[in-house]
Amino acid sequence: MAQTGKIGVTSENIFPIIKKFLYSEHDIFLRELVSNAVDATSKLKTIARNDSSVGDLGELSVRIDLNKEAKTISITDQGIGMTEEEINRYINQIAFSGAEEFLKKYEGNDTTIIGHFGLGFYSAFMVAHTVEIDTLSYQAGATAVHWSCDGSPEYTLTPSSRTERGTTITLHVDEESLDFLEKEKLGALLDKYCRFLPIPIIFGKKEEWKDGKMVPTDEDNQINETNPLWIRTPNDLKEEDYKEFYKTLYPISDDPLFWIHLNVDYPFTLKGILYFPNIKPNVELQKNRIKLFCNQVFVTDHVEDIVPEWLTLLEGVIDSPDIPLNVSRSYLQNDANAQKIARHISKKVSDKLAELFQSDRKAYEEKWNSIGLFVHYGMLTDEKAYERLLPSMLFRDSENRHFTMEEYRSLIESEQTDKDGNLCILYATDTNEQFLPLRTATGRGYNVLIMDGPLALPFMNMLEQKNEKIHFARVDSDTLDRLIPRQETKEEDIDPKKEKLLNKLFSAVAPREEGRTYHVQVVAKAEENQSGSPAELIQGEWMRRMKDMSKFQQGMGFYGSLPDSYNLVVNASHPTIQHILEQIDQTDSEHLLSIQTTLEQLEAERAEVVKEIGDKPEDEVSQEVKDRRSELTKKIDSNKELFENLIESIAKGNVRLMQLWDLALLSRGLLIGERLHEFMNRMYSSMQE
Repeated sequence: MAQTGKIGVTSENIFPIIKKFLYSEHDIFLRELVSNAVDATSKLKTIARNDSSVGDLGELSVRIDLNKEAKTISITDQGIGMTEEEINRYINQIAFSGAEEFLKKYEGNDTTIIGHFGLGFYSAFMVAHTVEIDTLSYQAGATAVHWSCDGSPEYTLTPSSRTERGTTITLHVDEESLDFLEKEKLGALLDKYCRFLPIPIIFGKKEEWKDGKMVPTDEDNQINETNPLWIRTPNDLKEEDYKEFYKTLYPISDDPLFWIHLNVDYPFTLKGILYFPNIKPNVELQKNRIKLFCNQVFVTDHVEDIVPEWLTLLEGVIDSPDIPLNVSRSYLQNDANAQKIARHISKKVSDKLAELFQSDRKAYEEKWNSIGLFVHYGMLTDEKAYERLLPSMLFRDSENRHFTMEEYRSLIESEQTDKDGNLCILYATDTNEQFLPLRTATGRGYNVLIMDGPLALPFMNMLEQKNEKIHFARVDSDTLDRLIPRQETKEEDIDPKKEKLLNKLFSAVAPREEGRTYHVQVVAKAEENQSGSPAELIQGEWMRRMKDMSKFQQGMGFYGSLPDSYNLVVNASHPTIQHILEQIDQTDSEHLLSIQTTLEQLEAERAEVVKEIGDKPEDEVSQEVKDRRSELTKKIDSNKELFENLIESIAKGNVRLMQLWDLALLSRGLLIGERLHEFMNRMYSSMQE
């Protein structure tokens, strides 16, 4: 006799809630239903180990059948099945979890049950307008039962013609979800969620190429590996096994650098394999490549809550039944257990890096370009990781030698400690772009680090904050003598008029470019330091760092919007600069001197007028004094314009000035466009002379 009734829910609207809100992605219906089928099979195996009357289990598997014409998807298992009473208990009473009850009954047995909440079955209604269950319990004398529901709280329970132990769930797919009837899509979902389930999952038949097309064979198409690498004993595995498994996870990736096999039983259960990928330079870094499993069921690849941030660049799998999931098993719920797991993973990886560094430093150094990224990220984001990783953190210098922090300090402290006791660490970010200042620094006996990684800048900032007497400076951020100022560094006094003249001359022919500003700074270096360039183009460390940090740190966008700023440092004592001054002195000094003298006299007169006015309000100043002030201001402005025009005329007519500017720009890769064209023409002309 047919039985009808209402599913035991507290709301008539439970199905819309399940369909729209409980599950974030509709495709997980397949994961939930297949997981339930695997649970039913695992339960049967557990019972059979304790009850010989169950008999021969046969070849246990879960089958997924697709009928596009009938618009149905069926999931069939040969597990424990259900009696009418159990359907009433586990299906008709939503959220009564049969898995939890079963675990309590068989506590202490070696069994793995995936389900936890008793709601997975109802995910079927996200894609189906009607769901049917045909089931026969393993229990002696049980009768088969058929259950049907059209997505309302009303269900129908009738006898079934089923004769084999187990359960078949049939989904009548609704019009909005017909894309799930495509074999390729269903197969992709099975591969995503079910490829490592512990019971064979069968999806159709294997195919072979025959008579110009793919045709099915008689062999079942098993889509999963029931005994994945991470649940096996590390001692039974070889290097090739780990590499082969990595290829199944990431088919187009290079071999990993190394890996860590996780196998924890207490105080939580955690298994998995974490791979250090071989990261290529200038390739965008990818996070969320670790796959999270719960008892071999794929859950998510967003694992930030259980994997420390610095390890989200790793790849591989983590599997734990103790990871707290929300009711739909779609995302993590943070709790103390998750934090314990995160700390354990962090320590395990840190210990592995320390072990590699100590056991085979040469191999460690060879892999440092990739390893260094993880170390930098860890030290930046995790204080405990900083302490653990510092001893195995390496610097690499321009000669490709590697040093720990303490080794490097010992190497450079005698030569690269400034007059204030600061350890000055010189570095380059691009050996080609900064070739000249790098070569100058190493030629003077200084050591230069290569800091070209994507996290190098925030990493240097952090080291400076943690080490008060350490300062990093890029080799092209100033002249070498000022990068490491010594007590004995000598600079000559500069004639103020010559300093002003040189500043004006070089400024007159400075590039005018959008997005860049150029300034001139005149210095006078001692004779022993005159072997270098007469004019060097530098980019100050502080402003450049602020602009670069704006890419990493929110709230610094203002710096990122500023133009790039460069300083041309002119050595007034250099013979080339002296020659320019002498040349101007011979040809233009009389005219320049005349204008300068006039300007000085006019400015002195106006200063007297301003002094006479003092703090008087403007309306108390006599008209005669106002007129005198205005007249002087006009004359000053006129003479300044004359002076500027003369300076510009002299500068543009002086080939050496232009050449010094262009060589400085060329050394930084900034000589482009029309200015580069003019520079080349000058060079060609000089070759013909």
